[in-house]
Amino acid sequence: MAVFEYTARDTNGNRFTGIYRDVDSVSMLKEELSKMGDTLIKAKRKKNRAKKQAKIKQVDVITFTYKFAGMCSAGLPILRCLETLEEQTENSSFKHILLEVKENVETGLTLHDAFARHKNIFPEFFLGMVAAGESGGKLSQTLEISADYLENQADIRRKIQAAFTYPIVVGVMCIIIVSSLIMFVIPVFSKLYTQLHMVLPGPTQTLVTISYMAKKWGWLILIIIAVMVFLFNKLLKRPFLRTRWDAFKLNMPGFSKLNRMIVVSKFIRTFAMLISAGVSLSDALTVANQVTGNAKVSQIADTLQRSIEAGNPVAGSLKNHDIFPPMIVQLAASGEESGALSDMLNKGVDIIDKDVERTINSLLVKLEPAMTVFMGTLIGFILMAVYLPMFDYMGNIK
Repeated sequence: MAVFEYTARDTNGNRFTGIYRDVDSVSMLKEELSKMGDTLIKAKRKKNRAKKQAKIKQVDVITFTYKFAGMCSAGLPILRCLETLEEQTENSSFKHILLEVKENVETGLTLHDAFARHKNIFPEFFLGMVAAGESGGKLSQTLEISADYLENQADIRRKIQAAFTYPIVVGVMCIIIVSSLIMFVIPVFSKLYTQLHMVLPGPTQTLVTISYMAKKWGWLILIIIAVMVFLFNKLLKRPFLRTRWDAFKLNMPGFSKLNRMIVVSKFIRTFAMLISAGVSLSDALTVANQVTGNAKVSQIADTLQRSIEAGNPVAGSLKNHDIFPPMIVQLAASGEESGALSDMLNKGVDIIDKDVERTINSLLVKLEPAMTVFMGTLIGFILMAVYLPMFDYMGNIK
């Protein structure tokens, strides 16, 4: 459906302008207005703002959520809050989004539905908390919880990105250096050895063959790699393969522990914060499942949902799945007994987040020197293969 800006004339002959949504064409807009007794004068389709939305950063959403929560807690009307925040926002792309949200609320949509039209900007957890706040009359509290959660997730992402910056830089440098040697240095020596009619040893011959294939078929190799990546991403959209791939990530050698902790942290924290806002256990599991974004965990979440809806305790349901650490199960049991389930689960997730940081640091202690040794060995092999025929040639001259 499209959005049109139009000018029309009412039954009294007065001109007015407006915005009409959910029509496919000007003719449909004309029919809709005629039903109300208005005559369409002119109309134009509003431009798609999808490209602008891509520029919106997560920090913009977090800042907006904190401000929105503060204004709601001060008792300001929702439309007034949205209007003020839209005026104060410096990001022009985000300004357009907030304007559309305000217009949708003015036309009668709920706040949740207005935000849900921009799911690529506002995450599922935010939408779930807004819905809980609207239905329970605790919008400011749920927005505050949502902002804290989004900030926490952003901090975790920043820590992971910062931790893996060095290995990524080393890997990129290794690729650049090796590619430069193969594309530019090896052909020069290969031409020299051909002119000298030298018999090349095995390592050098292998390197020359790789260099020849890279220069002659490099573009084809890149195309094949790009096609393989495209097909891989396409195949991952199939539920069966997506589930198998996500299950593999949870059991990946060397990274299974880290991947499991990150997924469990996101799932349990979302679940705990939602139930603290008054969301039912079943609905909280649904949103937590969507936030996690792991097909294997989705299967687990469905099982948990059926188990809890059948009357089983949360702790007992979690215990049936080995992805959840015993600590989380024990804290869930204590929380259910004391009536503080969300608080106990949040404490457990705080411990897991600290373990995530320690695990990342432990991996880097092993990964950084391993990558340095690998890079040195690879470049050393290339240099040895390049100069080995030269050493044999000099020995024969003597």
